[in-house]
Amino acid sequence: MRYYIGADLGTSALKLLLVDSCGKIVKMATKSYPVQYPRPAWSEQNPEDWWNAFLSGVNELVQDINPAEIAGIGVGGQMHGLVVLDENDNVIRPAILWNDGRTDKETDYLNSIIGKQKLSDLTANIAFAGFTAPKLLWLKNNEPENFSKICKIMLPKDYINYKLTGVHCTDYSDASGMLLLDVKNKCWSDEMLRICGIAEGQMPMLFESFEAVGTLLSEVASQLGLNENTKVVAGAGDNAAAAIGTGTVTDGKCNISLGTSGTVFISSNEFTVDQNNALHSFCHASGEYHLMACILSAASCNKWFCEDILKTEDYAAEQKSITDNDLGKNDVFFLPYLMGERSPINDTDARGVFVGLCMNTTRADMVQAVLEGVAFAIRDNVEIARAQGINITSSTLCGGGAKSELWQKILCNILNVEVLLLQTEQGPGYGAAMLAMVGCGEFAKPKECADKFVKVKKTMTPNTDISVRYEERYKKFKEIYPSMKELFKKIK
Repeated sequence: MRYYIGADLGTSALKLLLVDSCGKIVKMATKSYPVQYPRPAWSEQNPEDWWNAFLSGVNELVQDINPAEIAGIGVGGQMHGLVVLDENDNVIRPAILWNDGRTDKETDYLNSIIGKQKLSDLTANIAFAGFTAPKLLWLKNNEPENFSKICKIMLPKDYINYKLTGVHCTDYSDASGMLLLDVKNKCWSDEMLRICGIAEGQMPMLFESFEAVGTLLSEVASQLGLNENTKVVAGAGDNAAAAIGTGTVTDGKCNISLGTSGTVFISSNEFTVDQNNALHSFCHASGEYHLMACILSAASCNKWFCEDILKTEDYAAEQKSITDNDLGKNDVFFLPYLMGERSPINDTDARGVFVGLCMNTTRADMVQAVLEGVAFAIRDNVEIARAQGINITSSTLCGGGAKSELWQKILCNILNVEVLLLQTEQGPGYGAAMLAMVGCGEFAKPKECADKFVKVKKTMTPNTDISVRYEERYKKFKEIYPSMKELFKKIK
């Protein structure tokens, strides 16, 4: 038997899976680490915390396994984060994360001065505050001394791969979210590098997600208790890795993730660009392409409301009293823009809001509003895809929020689509392990692996009455942000 390690480098924790060559998850480990918020809307992490979590987690995974039987490692990770190394490969400053909102001026410069059409021509995308290019410009403008020290630029999961192999690398799916890649032609954009004041030599080498980038350094193999010939594949951005892990690898298939952020991921055999650039056009870990939309706060909204406001970690208890009869009838609305918002409004000034509170509003009403607000925000992006002629009638569902049966039902009826729940719920980590299998020759392509291992456990179908009620609620939800947009600018 051969084994594969799949890692999901998330915002709050690293989740590790040990998967055998039959696709069975043998063991799991989770290692948490902190996020720093040094200023309002800022979000940073220490890359060494990721590495220490990886070392600890892998040691826990492989305690009872023959090192010679572990063939490969794949890492999926949070996208867009800026990791910069100096000439000695030391981290220059904390990583600026995907949900950091400090780059509003740089984002506006790219979209307004460089121009959205030019950005789209160069990279297939426009600038969003979370993307990596605006972060580089922010560093150049605000920390010139640190900017001048940059020898290598990489993304969060690439730092793990560098520590494992000594290779400065990234994959096309993750690189797509930097606003530095010519997505259509799968190469760095010379013009975008020039705009950001960096050279191609500072960028990592590009690989397909399932390609091996190297094997373990001898000292790292000793630290991990693994064999030096263990292969490391390039891995993928977390959403592309989740798409592999959920079987979202054929044209038009959709996966929705309810993680810290929320995503709508639509696989495509061909390179396409949303004419309004509300959807991201990215490379897929399968070797093809995909369209993606991202809301910055999804399961994190529920975590915030339950843990920080209600002071409880018993999410299920908070949802227990909410019945089918309550769905689509709630008088309370919630805008889930706790970190600003990305798709489709692209507004760093947007904030979370409860609307419709009155004297008879209950605790359960507010919990329900949070779940519904996230689902409505996801529908905003599904509607963008539908307007492009993409017929979404079903979607797989993954992420921590997907464990809630109530949230499954709310999403199913707000979107009015079938929701497919899978036997294996560990999307990004499982997908990363599958990519490692391809890189080690177990399968020729990720699709072959997905076809064999990804199985549907349950199909949830919309309830006509609930969907009709939610249709009316969604019309009202759509009016809330436009009515508050100018106010958000004044109160930031």
